[in-house]
Amino acid sequence: MIETFRNIFKIEELRNRIIFTLALLIVFRLGTHIPIPGVDSSSLAEFFKANSKGLLGHLDMFSGGALANMTIFALGVMPYISSSIIMQLLVAVFPFLERLSKEGDAGRKKITQYTRYGTIVLSIIQGFSIAVGLETMGLGDNRVILAGISTWSFRFTTVITLTAGTAFVMWLGEQISERGIGNGISLIIFAGIITGIPAASLQTASLMKTGEITIFIAVLVLIIIVAVIGSVIFFETANRKIPVQYARRTQGKQVYGGQFSHLPLKINASGVIPPIFASSILAFPATITGFVNIEWVQNIGDNLLPGRLLYNVIFVMMIFFFCFFYTAIQYNPAKIAEELKRHGGFIPGIRPGQKTAEYLNLVLTRLTFGGAIYLSVICIIPSILYVYFKVPFSFGGTAVLIVVGVALDTIMQIETFLLNQNYDGFIKKNKKKRRQF
Repeated sequence: MIETFRNIFKIEELRNRIIFTLALLIVFRLGTHIPIPGVDSSSLAEFFKANSKGLLGHLDMFSGGALANMTIFALGVMPYISSSIIMQLLVAVFPFLERLSKEGDAGRKKITQYTRYGTIVLSIIQGFSIAVGLETMGLGDNRVILAGISTWSFRFTTVITLTAGTAFVMWLGEQISERGIGNGISLIIFAGIITGIPAASLQTASLMKTGEITIFIAVLVLIIIVAVIGSVIFFETANRKIPVQYARRTQGKQVYGGQFSHLPLKINASGVIPPIFASSILAFPATITGFVNIEWVQNIGDNLLPGRLLYNVIFVMMIFFFCFFYTAIQYNPAKIAEELKRHGGFIPGIRPGQKTAEYLNLVLTRLTFGGAIYLSVICIIPSILYVYFKVPFSFGGTAVLIVVGVALDTIMQIETFLLNQNYDGFIKKNKKKRRQF
């Protein structure tokens, strides 16, 4: 590990990519401290402190504190994630978009453009909902909105500010993915969660001082967190290796094939995508119902708060759906079987072609089902910790899953970059020796 960190700073391109990524993450963190116009920060802080349980605290975890302070990045990347979900569903439903996705870089750029448009539309809708909700927020006579500001002027300013902030965060994420290291959107969520850990630690310590959390509960929670981290590392790196054998074939005097290999299939092929997508979708109706002063709508919104039975049931169902959906997008058993057959490969004991595709589909279904159970258990832990032990959301399974998953993915990308650099250097060195010879 120490040698890997040393090699990072020896390679100029990798060093520049990491510095670029850190610089953009710092820009994101600076933006989370710039409030939107017309909001009384002190009244907002009091209101959020009194209503931080459930949905607000859960959403604030993903925004890195931007929602609690109602800054220009209050919406964060949630509209972009929601737009990505909608676009992927539309690609799977409409033949036109499916053909567009298979047209190489040009088609993917077009779909990315549609995703950006959808992000702007969702940002406008959510920004307007937040503006209307802010007008009704406050404790007693302490209103969140500053006096003397007209209703529609505040709504227009809030919508424009939040939409522009989301567009800028989306641009930051794309720049990190293109010119930095790691997945930009995931790293932005990662940075938001990491920055909330110190405050959550202090909050837990204060709860222990007041006696709301006993030492036994604190030790138990710590053990659960360590177990969750270990489980996440194990499942995120585990895979099923399917043996593949290549038939011998003779071409002239040369003999090709006859080799043994394996086809690695991850237990959790979808990574952290399902819980992020599920949280994003559930946050939208819960936010809308919180701003509607109708009793039955309020009841639905209360049942959609994190920790409630209805929320957990829908959350688990969505995790299962997105696990199977995302795995189906990544892996096509028929295409994999065809590629193996074309290159003379086969799975021992399984006939090439359709039988191989059916076998791979069965294995993928079982692995995805197991991965969905693992994600569901990990992501339900926050509700247990918060409802029964009053532990802040930063210590929950969803946060740990995202932090560990993104960290592992980024480290793997760095190691792949180092491996490619070493391989390129080895080839150049051999070419130089041949020229000298």
